Amino acid sequence: MDKSQEIARPPLPPFTLETAIQKVRMAEDGWNTRDPDKVVLAYTVDTVWRNRHEFPQGREQVREFLQRKWAAEREYRLIKEIWAFSENRIAVRFAYESCDHEGNWTRSYGNENWEFADNGLMHRRLASINDLRISADQRLFHWPQGRRPDDHPGLSALGL
Repeated sequence: MDKSQEIARPPLPPFTLETAIQKVRMAEDGWNTRDPDKVVLAYTVDTVWRNRHEFPQGREQVREFLQRKWAAEREYRLIKEIWAFSENRIAVRFAYESCDHEGNWTRSYGNENWEFADNGLMHRRLASINDLRISADQRLFHWPQGRRPDDHPGLSALGL
């Protein structure tokens, strides 16, 4: 893969608490766009993932994964929260809500471990995810699709 396709994405490691929190919010905002072409630019061209039972490698496989994901998970809304960080690694917990084409709602909970290259792009993403079927009246994420408003509660405030 051609590393010249990579554009640095600050904040760069080594992370401080402030820059790690910023990186987590940037990732959340990116995923809430549901735009695979933009989201993959946050990852190295040779990125390595584990997501449930799939193991995409490289931006093109990640793009294809995200296209399938967001075609199936309608009304997708995601919240991420920092759990821990070190020099070039960040651990997050997250939850997202979505519905399938039949209108069935799911809240998916998980943890991700991220490892970043020196240029601030994510090189490794390891995700563990569990799903809980919920009814429409159990939903907690009600903002219009796109970026979560700054005044919307995060996971801890929602009791998640």
